Amino acid sequence: MNRTYELMFIVRPDMPEEEQQKLISTLETVVTSSGGSVHKVDIMGKRRLAYTVRKFHDGIYILLILEGSGGLVHELERRLRVTEQVIKFITVRIDEAQKRLDKIKKLREAKRKAPPAPAPAEAGGETAAVTA
Repeated sequence: MNRTYELMFIVRPDMPEEEQQKLISTLETVVTSSGGSVHKVDIMGKRRLAYTVRKFHDGIYILLILEGSGGLVHELERRLRVTEQVIKFITVRIDEAQKRLDKIKKLREAKRKAPPAPAPAEAGGETAAVTA
């Protein structure tokens, strides 16, 4: 069963761009060889970390959105864990949240397409203003 995942990982700030691309292509190869697919790769750039991790204050953030099975995610996390350049990583399953957002979006679209309710008829008399 294929599910959609976000894999965010942070690499060392001094990692050259060629090595970043090599790491990303290696991860993409693992995904495709396991029967999954990579939907998006986003290199977010160098950012300040919220707290010091392995004596680093900055890191380069990389986001992969992929589709695959749980075994694929397990293999990716194993590889990231043993890669020295990777400071931190997290994997989040987003397919359930995406389904919920799509359902809300459809409901909102249906409400927009529905004709507006007629305005209530105004009463014949004037209303008195309340003064304090």
